[in-house]
Amino acid sequence: MLLRILHRTIYNYQGSVNMAQHMVHLTPVNTGSQTLLEHTLRISPEPAARNQTVDAYGNLRTFFSLQSPHETLMVEADSLVETSVPLPLPDGPEWEALSWEQVREHFRYRAKAPYDPACEFLFASPYVPRDDAFTAFARPAFKPDLPVLEAVRALMERIYNDLTYESESTEVNTPALEALEQGKGVCQDFAHIMLGCLRSLGLPALYVSGYLLTLPPPGKPRLVGADGSHAWVSLYLPLPPDDTVADSEAAFEPRGTWFDFDPTNNRCGWGSPGEDYVTLATGRDFGDVSPMRGVIQGGAQHTLDVGVTVAPPEELGALLKA
Repeated sequence: MLLRILHRTIYNYQGSVNMAQHMVHLTPVNTGSQTLLEHTLRISPEPAARNQTVDAYGNLRTFFSLQSPHETLMVEADSLVETSVPLPLPDGPEWEALSWEQVREHFRYRAKAPYDPACEFLFASPYVPRDDAFTAFARPAFKPDLPVLEAVRALMERIYNDLTYESESTEVNTPALEALEQGKGVCQDFAHIMLGCLRSLGLPALYVSGYLLTLPPPGKPRLVGADGSHAWVSLYLPLPPDDTVADSEAAFEPRGTWFDFDPTNNRCGWGSPGEDYVTLATGRDFGDVSPMRGVIQGGAQHTLDVGVTVAPPEELGALLKA
């Protein structure tokens, strides 16, 4: 599937901003289920300096600085991505025998155990603390000896069924525990809650930011800027040692794969929850992959307008010309 994503952010400041520095995560990454074909990042006013780097999690990020007074800032990311149909829940004895307790034990400390980089996603992060409330919510889904994928899918379904999606019920910085307590939130909250649940049981999982192709209401045309960013979760599945490797040390090197779960829409898949998803960046939580953040000098208050459109390229091109 070919998808074009137009993500436009406009700041209107009350008073002039004299200097500013910003970091954006607005470039989709290449994964096993998607390929970035084209990408343009337009910034107005023109930055005095800009550069693109890869962060610690493999995401593409762009830093830019503005060194002259301005009252408006526009950042527009225009991307063309080719996605593929994700693989379903895997079959086979290697996966059927992998219980959630085995995944937990894989990451339990053992002397001289090989280092697995996925262990970084076991710990608390700024938006996802460790708390018994997450454990209590997750426990009903994690029956003894249950296959890990089955258990995590049950947790995803519980979040989908028991919590209410309600826009504007939370803010960007609303704690995940508060969203869990009130029983409602948005995709960011549901992703953070699921992360808290999985990590509380010793299962490593990361936060995924991206986009989802949505359909306009029946009989209504698609509107430019009417979509939004999306968020979901990816679970790490360790694989057993590879006894076919000749090198004895390489045979015991950790290896594994990531499996995606979207608790907002109750969908999951290997590589992504669906062909209609686009992965932007991954990290411990929203703070690692915020689409845009920065510091400014001046501009005491501002208004923010964010518009996202996800559509087949021909359809979006026609909408922009209309």
